[in-house]
Amino acid sequence: MTDSLITSRTEFHAALRDAFAEAATAGSRELWLVDNDFADWPLGERDVVGLLSEWVASSRRMTLLANNFDDVARRHPRWVVWRRQWAHVVSCRANTELEAGEVPTLLIASGAVTVRLSDPAHYRGRVSHDKAEELRCQELIDAVLQRSEEAFPATSTGL
Repeated sequence: MTDSLITSRTEFHAALRDAFAEAATAGSRELWLVDNDFADWPLGERDVVGLLSEWVASSRRMTLLANNFDDVARRHPRWVVWRRQWAHVVSCRANTELEAGEVPTLLIASGAVTVRLSDPAHYRGRVSHDKAEELRCQELIDAVLQRSEEAFPATSTGL
């Protein structure tokens, strides 16, 4: 598995799909997905939801961290349905203190692969299998996570 650069939206989406497949194959215990709003992620694609279904099992954990989740239900309905079934292992957290451009765009499949956009506006980034890069990205997440709160409940209750 080689590291590669991301230079377009198409390459970013392909990198995310490949990372989900690698997480499933490698049995990554934890997935971290971080973005301003996940509006431009392929989360709702049938194949991606299928890969997540392969990945999820006992002792797995997924955390999504965003500025807001306003577009997720509308743009990714398959993922929302999948998430309801797996709400016990999927946590959604929001950090509303940060401006839109301050939230990093990255995916970490622990022990396997990291996908990071350093320039989300122009889809410039990197796919890495380096443990040091995973740790650097985890530090970015930790800083944002410390000031976050639970968000986007799996189900909504009404009166």
